[in-house]
Amino acid sequence: MSGNGGNKALELLRSLPRVCLANLRPNPGSRKRERRRGRGRYGGRKCGRGHKGERQRGNRPRLGFEGGQTPFYLVIPKYGFNEGHSLRRQYQPLSLQRLQYLIDLGRVDPTQPIDLTQLINARGVTVQPLKRDYGVQLVEEGADIFSAKVNIEVQRASELAIAAIEKNGGVVTTSFYDPRSLGILCKPVLFFLRGQPIPKRMLPPEDLVRYYTDARNRGYLADPSKVAEARLELAKKYGYILPDITKDELFKMLSARKDPRQIFFGLAPGWIVNLADKKILKPTDESLLEYYST
Repeated sequence: MSGNGGNKALELLRSLPRVCLANLRPNPGSRKRERRRGRGRYGGRKCGRGHKGERQRGNRPRLGFEGGQTPFYLVIPKYGFNEGHSLRRQYQPLSLQRLQYLIDLGRVDPTQPIDLTQLINARGVTVQPLKRDYGVQLVEEGADIFSAKVNIEVQRASELAIAAIEKNGGVVTTSFYDPRSLGILCKPVLFFLRGQPIPKRMLPPEDLVRYYTDARNRGYLADPSKVAEARLELAKKYGYILPDITKDELFKMLSARKDPRQIFFGLAPGWIVNLADKKILKPTDESLLEYYST
């Protein structure tokens, strides 16, 4: 019986004309006839626009016009409360609870150094450099449940968040990325496909130098000896024993840090990553080597 049905379907297809623009029609009842306003039976008196005035004639005033009286935006005086609001740097919050959640799911590997690229690939945060985002701020929410040992690099971190990570034997580093370097760090594959050399990361502006040279903030420009002292002071403040990371089996990973001019872990400025051939091209010219090394 199924064979007979198949034969009938084939015969029907052979007898039907070929589908083309000449015989395509919408389904019956799917389209309604357009109502032509001002044509008698379709509303010919006011055409659906009401009685006289601006609304009927289509010459409404501009947005913000209040009929001639002084408009609101001219009545209220200007104050300097929000001066420079379009230039303020924004940092997307990343809680310790969210970071522990990503580690438990396997999206973030705690045995490798964590930077902004790993966090964005794990869909933990969303950073938009074109909208004045300058990175991630590590906040202390979930500090009581955080138990991972990580080496994480963020742009800002609260004191309690730093204490929660160092209590478990981890390391926190705060570092600055200029908008161009931040865009490359957020979307490295798109940058590698262009075939351009990795640029040098710019140093922080004058108003951020104090923050990134302060050992209490774990700044990447701070003196390592002062950072070690700040770690001990923070452990005394919050009453926990600071683990000795030099005796840890993951000491090599925990001590990994980027150069102040470096964007990616393991990739120096000036290198070209060829994804098609899976090769890394390094500069050999002396002038280029001198430029990227300074």
